[in-house]
Amino acid sequence: ETDENSPSQQPRTDGSSSKKRVCYYYDTSISYVDYGKEHPMVPHRVAMTHDLVKSYGLLDDMDLLRLAPATKEDLEVAHSKGYLDPLRRLTPADYKRHAAVRGTAAQHDLGLVRDRHIKGCWINDNPVIEGLWDYCLRYAGGSLAAARALASGGYQIAINWSGGMHHACKGKASGFCYVNDIVVAIRALLARFQRVLYVDIDAHHGDGVESAFLEETRVMTVSFHQHDGKDFFPTTGDVGDVGKGGAMYHTLNPSCCKCGADSLAGDRITGLELTVRGHAKCVRLLRSYDVPLLLLGGGGYTINHVASCWCYETAVAIGKEISDDIPQHGYQRYYQSQGYKLHYYHETHSGNGNGNAKMKKMDTIKEKVMAHLDELSKLMAAPSTRRDEEPPRPVNIDGDALVDRSPRVEDPMERLHRRCGEMDLAEFLTDLGRKQPKRKKVDLELKC
Repeated sequence: ETDENSPSQQPRTDGSSSKKRVCYYYDTSISYVDYGKEHPMVPHRVAMTHDLVKSYGLLDDMDLLRLAPATKEDLEVAHSKGYLDPLRRLTPADYKRHAAVRGTAAQHDLGLVRDRHIKGCWINDNPVIEGLWDYCLRYAGGSLAAARALASGGYQIAINWSGGMHHACKGKASGFCYVNDIVVAIRALLARFQRVLYVDIDAHHGDGVESAFLEETRVMTVSFHQHDGKDFFPTTGDVGDVGKGGAMYHTLNPSCCKCGADSLAGDRITGLELTVRGHAKCVRLLRSYDVPLLLLGGGGYTINHVASCWCYETAVAIGKEISDDIPQHGYQRYYQSQGYKLHYYHETHSGNGNGNAKMKKMDTIKEKVMAHLDELSKLMAAPSTRRDEEPPRPVNIDGDALVDRSPRVEDPMERLHRRCGEMDLAEFLTDLGRKQPKRKKVDLELKC
C-alpha cells in the first residue's frame, strides 16, 4: 500500500533490518472458537502464536491495539445484507431444530452442503458453530483496526494473525471463511491511500479478494498458490486470469505447482513445501519497500508450524533477530516434534524424480507472469484513480486512540500454561500428589 503522494519506490537495502513502528492485534476470545472435533481449522493456533511471540519478548517492541469488534455496517462494504442478516441470526440450536433455517443456511454455503465437485458427497467446511456472529465481528474488527492504524500515519506495519479469511464471497461463506476481513480492510485503506497491492502467499487461491476487486484499477491482487485446475480448492486462479475490463492485468496468479501458513512444508492438507524462512522472505521483501504494510493470517493446519511461522514473521516485521531455540513457555510441548526449534526440518518430496519437469513448469509460469506485467506497464494509468472516481480524501484518525494503554494483565489460562511450563512435569505431579489428602484403605465386599 502506498500514499497517494508517494513516488514509485524500489526496495531499500536498509529497509529489511531497521526498526519500524509496529502495532499488533490480539483477541483472546477468538482462540476459544471451535469449528468441531474433526475440522482442520483450529483458531487456538492464534493463542499459540501469541504465547510464542510473548515468550520471545516481542510484545515489548509493538503497540497492542484496543479490542474493536466490527459492526454489521462495517461488513456491508464486503457482503450483501441478504447474506449478513441470516448469518447474524444463525445459531446451532436453530439450525438443528428448523429445516427452513438449514435450507437458508445451505443457500449461503453454511453448514452441511452438497459437494459441487463430487457427486453424492456432503461437506461441512463452514460449520454452524457457537458464537458464529461474534467470531466474525471479532476477527474482521482486528483487520479493520489494523488498517485504520496504518491510515492514521502513526504506524508502518500492522498485524492481525486472526484475520486473512480470503475465500468468503459477497453472498456466501467459503473455505472455512465466513466474512472477508481482507476486503473490509482494503476498503478502509482505499479511503486514505491511492492504491493497494494485495499479495497472497496462502496455499489456496485468494478467490474472494480477487472477485471483490476484479474490475477495480486501484487494487492489484497477486496470489501465489497451489493449483491443478481440477480438484485442489477452490480450483480457480489460473495463470491466465488477469482481471477484467479497465482493470485488465491488475490480477496475477502465478500458481506455484496474505500470510496463510498452509504453504509451509508439513501442512496437513496442502502440498507446498516452503520453509519458515522462505515464507518470511516474502514479508521481508515487502517490508523493505518502506510503505505501510498490513500483515494478516489465513490458512495453516499444522498448528505448531503455523505458530512458528507467524512468530518469526512478527520478529521480521519488527526488524529483530530471534533465537532458533523456542523459549520455555506454556505451549512448549507442542513443538517437541520439531525439536523445539523455530525453523523445523521437514523432509520434502522435491527429490521424487520429476524435479526437471517442475522447474520447466515454473519457468513457463514465470514467463507468462512477466508478460502480464509487461502489458500492465503499457497501460496509461496503472493502477490509479479513474477519471470518474474521486481521489482519496484526507482521513483524520487518532492512532493513539486505537492503542490499548492499560496495564497488561496476564490471562488466567496463560498464567496456568506459564506456571506448568516453568515446572518439570514429574516435579509438578509429585508436588500435586503430596497435596492430596491421604485416604484410608477400605475393603469392599461384593454381595450377589
